[in-house]
Amino acid sequence: MRNLLFIIAAISLVSCNNNIQKADAFGNFEADETLVSSEMSGRILWFNLEEGSQIEQGQLIGLVDTIIPAIQLEEISAQIAKVEANMKSIDAQLDILNQQKENLLIDKSRMDNLLGTGAATQKQIDDINGALKLIEKQVEANLTQRIAASKELPVIASKKMLLDEQLKKCRIENPTKGTVLEKFAEPGEMTATGKPLYKIANLDKITLRAYVSGGQLHQVIKGKTCKVRIDKGKKEFIDFEGTVTWISSQAEFTPKIIQTKEERVNMVYAVKIEVPNNGTIKIGMPGEVEF
Repeated sequence: MRNLLFIIAAISLVSCNNNIQKADAFGNFEADETLVSSEMSGRILWFNLEEGSQIEQGQLIGLVDTIIPAIQLEEISAQIAKVEANMKSIDAQLDILNQQKENLLIDKSRMDNLLGTGAATQKQIDDINGALKLIEKQVEANLTQRIAASKELPVIASKKMLLDEQLKKCRIENPTKGTVLEKFAEPGEMTATGKPLYKIANLDKITLRAYVSGGQLHQVIKGKTCKVRIDKGKKEFIDFEGTVTWISSQAEFTPKIIQTKEERVNMVYAVKIEVPNNGTIKIGMPGEVEF
């Protein structure tokens, strides 16, 4: 009887040991975090953002004070209007001068005919020729003024483009889809170019950075799927399917976050495993993997 109980206990122990889920590697979850900074200096007029909220790429979430670039843009627009009006005035003067030149040419043709019959004098012809030369010089001067005025437009237009870009940068637009992890600013505060406003990460897919020994490398293949587990209570697990996306080419000492006293001299290789996240997995959470 005692032998029978011993055999049953041994079978139960073996069965329990077979059910224990043994992991090949351990690590922590991380995500590609993006630190979004201000592109302009000034007071934050509004900042519609909360930690934990999900925002889309290109979504407008804030605005920095636009008064200075807006005023400068109005000045540039006034300069453009002034140059264009000046060019129209020069064109009108050129039309008048060309008409006067045309009238003088008609008069000159008549005087040339009258000179042949003796009804006109050489002085009259010379006066007309002198008037024609004067008009030609005036036309040349006006054309020079018009060219100079036209060259001002590209310079002013480039300034306008710069101010348009500055005005655009006053808009705080989210660069990538994700979840807001941390917020560093509030409406009404002053900000500066390059000053962080918030941190965001896409948590739809999260990465487990795990570590394997050299003897396990043959199991780890880039693109291969594997089983990833996280704790559920003290004895249970939640399983996910992950994909190996990166394998380190260099060995390193076992990271402090997962090492034990006996493992301090062990050399391991870091691997990254991408896991679809339904919201259960959080950044920094420990996880294990079975290849």
